Amino acid sequence: MELRHLRYFIAVAEEGSLSNAAERRLHTAQPSLSRQIRDLELEVGVKLLERRPRGITLTPAGRVFLDHARTVLLQVETASEAARRVEQPDKPVFVVGFLIGQEATCLPETLRILREEAPGVETTFLSLTSPELAVALMRGKVDVAFMRREMQTTGLAYKFLIKEPLILVLPTGHRLAANQVIRPQELAREIFIGPAPVAPALRAVIDDYAKKVRITLKAAYEGENLAAVMSLVASTGGVALCPFYVKNSLTTKLVARPLRGEAPTIDLVMGYNKSNTSALLKRFLFRADEMIASVQKQISAE
Repeated sequence: MELRHLRYFIAVAEEGSLSNAAERRLHTAQPSLSRQIRDLELEVGVKLLERRPRGITLTPAGRVFLDHARTVLLQVETASEAARRVEQPDKPVFVVGFLIGQEATCLPETLRILREEAPGVETTFLSLTSPELAVALMRGKVDVAFMRREMQTTGLAYKFLIKEPLILVLPTGHRLAANQVIRPQELAREIFIGPAPVAPALRAVIDDYAKKVRITLKAAYEGENLAAVMSLVASTGGVALCPFYVKNSLTTKLVARPLRGEAPTIDLVMGYNKSNTSALLKRFLFRADEMIASVQKQISAE
């Protein structure tokens, strides 16, 4: 097993599609990628992916393997970065983490602020799940992260950015797609795609909302990540409640609609380690209001 096998597997799992992973992420031919995935499954000894006509879903073994594969790659990246720092000890590095898919919302403003504050500092960007970002912050591998407020953490602090409304994602040809606003009671009649346990904050928000509007949402399927959720929506004809930023990633097969009444919201925060003494981190946090204004403007424009 080689690191490329892990990278290929993670790309397919996050994209929810062999063709998308081959074209968008890996820049390789799909038959070659399929062979690499088969080789990985043979090496591991279990089936990791379910190949369906409209996309890819993870098996239970695949979901477990994905968590460990991400950890392995994070450790390799950390080791590589540490080695580079030894070779160039005087070159400062600032590491920013993003929720997978949130980059389109926060990255442009992040780059602008960092260029103004420290044009000579090398900046590294990572895209991980929120719990993974929390672990990276606690280990000192990331300086600041755009994430959810994780409960099981030690030594982390959070700076509130915005409350992101949840929106309903559904297939373009769905019976509800013609409506500009969706009644929450309609969701109880649909195949519901829920977030996997790797997104505990989002799961809690959805559960609380369902109780509030007195509906029962039993997830027929769970998506490991944003790409997997959207793939499941497209392939099953179901619906999913997702944070607003997913609108940046919708394909032509999917549409997003707001919910009628008071929409559920989920906090987007900047997380950091309280023991981090980086002067650049302090300046970056000081300019959080600019980031808030930028994200709010994007939401208002929609």
